[in-house]
Amino acid sequence: MTQHIAELLMYTAPEPIHQANERWLARILEYLGETRGDAEGLSLMDMWLSPHLLLTQTCGYPLMTALRGKVRVLGRPRYELPDSSGGDHCSLILGRVDDRRQTLADFRHSRGVINGQDSNSGMNLLRHRLAPLQRDGQFFAQVGISGSHRESLRWLREGLADLAAIDSVTFAYLARHAAEEVAALRLIARSAPSPALPFITAATVSDEQAEELLRVMNLALRELPEVAETLGLPEVLPANESDYQVVLDYQREAEMLGYGDLR
Repeated sequence: MTQHIAELLMYTAPEPIHQANERWLARILEYLGETRGDAEGLSLMDMWLSPHLLLTQTCGYPLMTALRGKVRVLGRPRYELPDSSGGDHCSLILGRVDDRRQTLADFRHSRGVINGQDSNSGMNLLRHRLAPLQRDGQFFAQVGISGSHRESLRWLREGLADLAAIDSVTFAYLARHAAEEVAALRLIARSAPSPALPFITAATVSDEQAEELLRVMNLALRELPEVAETLGLPEVLPANESDYQVVLDYQREAEMLGYGDLR
């Protein structure tokens, strides 16, 4: 049996989600007759671009920028969770319960936090939503970078920032399994919808191999209904790179309004 990289690292918390993903991966590899290679020490970008990549998940924004034409899109998850359905998700733009500001415009000159500059849900969708509200290319007084959605939530809870955009899948998982992480926060607005985070494989994978991998991913979900239930993921839909063009459309719309940089 050959060894390939198979990791699902976009949603690794809380622990029931991590364990469900691990069970799903194990069943997929079992069906394919593959053994799992060691990805320890690899950065996300190194893993995404590895010629040994069999299966992983990436974000729609790096897919259409740094990874465009360098990986193969396998499918698009059809999460059925609050604010995520039909192959789409969105960003939930959150503030604290004790903050009296009600609308996005009220948060002009506040402190923003994003998980990273290359995040669709944390940065790109937020930039698109704020673009009509910015003035002279600026909305926030300052913007911090937390490194992850969970850290951005901590910044909000602890008063280190006032506004953040959180992937609706991440929020749903935390609300279900770690409610204390979101209990003190409230919804200010939603972003535009965006395709859910794509599953990818190496660019060298053939059409036949990609079709078989997608078939096995869905077969494993059907045979592990408790995993599908935990993940809120009944099906992975066929997809290709063009399905994610809307991510760049949102970037272009913000740029046309003079808000190319989130600040």
